[in-house]
Amino acid sequence: MRKIIIPILLAWCAISHASTEQAVFAGGCFWCMQADFDKLKGVESTIAGYDGGTTPNPTYETVSAGGSGYSEVVKVIFDNKKVTYSQVVNYFLHHVDPTNNVGQFCDTGSQYKSKVLYLNATQQQQALEEFKKAQKKVNPFYTELVPATTFYPAEDYHQEYYRKNDYRYHFYRWNCGRDAKVKEVWGEK
Repeated sequence: MRKIIIPILLAWCAISHASTEQAVFAGGCFWCMQADFDKLKGVESTIAGYDGGTTPNPTYETVSAGGSGYSEVVKVIFDNKKVTYSQVVNYFLHHVDPTNNVGQFCDTGSQYKSKVLYLNATQQQQALEEFKKAQKKVNPFYTELVPATTFYPAEDYHQEYYRKNDYRYHFYRWNCGRDAKVKEVWGEK
């Protein structure tokens, strides 16, 4: 009996975790992107970090200064039984300004450009389909579709910054005009 139960339990555990998927997005300040994704139903967790460069162990100082090849990103861990990758990409696109080719909102430089960093060919194809839909509504469209490299979590003080520093975060977001610009680009939700 024990020989039967153990494999069944192991198979059940594998199946129950099989619905978790990861995605990586760059949309300007990672504080704002993390706050936005934490509101999406089906998202289990988010991690602010860096991706896109080649030098190991980037820091906030090196990335924010520009020239490192890295972007401020958010890794999104989601349950694909509750929300699909395509839906997550669509959500991302509607929370950035794809018409900006020099950054996002008050943050400028390649480290702040909007990007979908795909992890595999399936994500690349699904993101491309969402890009095509978005390009029918928004022109010009500068959001990039690039392969992810190595993800590095940002320093602890950046994780869930919007919760730890509520006043500063909301002032920053308002002062950058993020929500007003998203509304201008995409219209009412």
